[in-house]
Amino acid sequence: MMHLSRFSEELVLWASAQFDFIDMPDAFCTGSSIMPQKKNPDVPELVRGKCGRVTGHLVSLLMLMKGQPLAYNKDNQEDKEPLFDTADTLINSLRAFADMVPHLSSKKDNMYNAAKQGFATATDLADYLVRKGMAFRDAHEVVGLAVRLGVDSHRDLSEISLEELQQFSTQITADVFDILKLEGSVASRSHIGGTAPDTVRKAIKTAREQLL
Repeated sequence: MMHLSRFSEELVLWASAQFDFIDMPDAFCTGSSIMPQKKNPDVPELVRGKCGRVTGHLVSLLMLMKGQPLAYNKDNQEDKEPLFDTADTLINSLRAFADMVPHLSSKKDNMYNAAKQGFATATDLADYLVRKGMAFRDAHEVVGLAVRLGVDSHRDLSEISLEELQQFSTQITADVFDILKLEGSVASRSHIGGTAPDTVRKAIKTAREQLL
């Protein structure tokens, strides 16, 4: 339930007007009683709330067992209600998500534009300089100066010219733009658990095989 609650929180945020990353079908939402333009993500909100109930059951069982000596005691008959309710709640929550998740649609342009904010590839630039032989403490300073230039000029790192970047380090060459763009940053992490598309596809394939 904890993982469902975390996932629910993300869906609630992503569906909000402030993020606008996903569209949730009307079948899993309701309208607001006062704001006609608002669509409430009912299923994620309800499942998120159920986590508190299930966690309460866990605490109840822990308190039930904490003061007992070894062996069965009559106290243990109190475990049925929280256990059965937890099982029912989890199964129903999973069923709701199994129905909802395949019908979610992503708003890729909004996600892409959001990912470009906040100088997300700054660490990539530092790693790039380290691979060129620069000590990380020095690379950290160079990146800080480049980010400051980006902030002052309202530009992403990938939008700063090579000549401008080279004023902070002559070790920066034209190939830096391969990793300063989001696509290059994502693709560069090809290790297990990384973000590279091929790595993600392999993880998805493995997960499906394990489920089947």
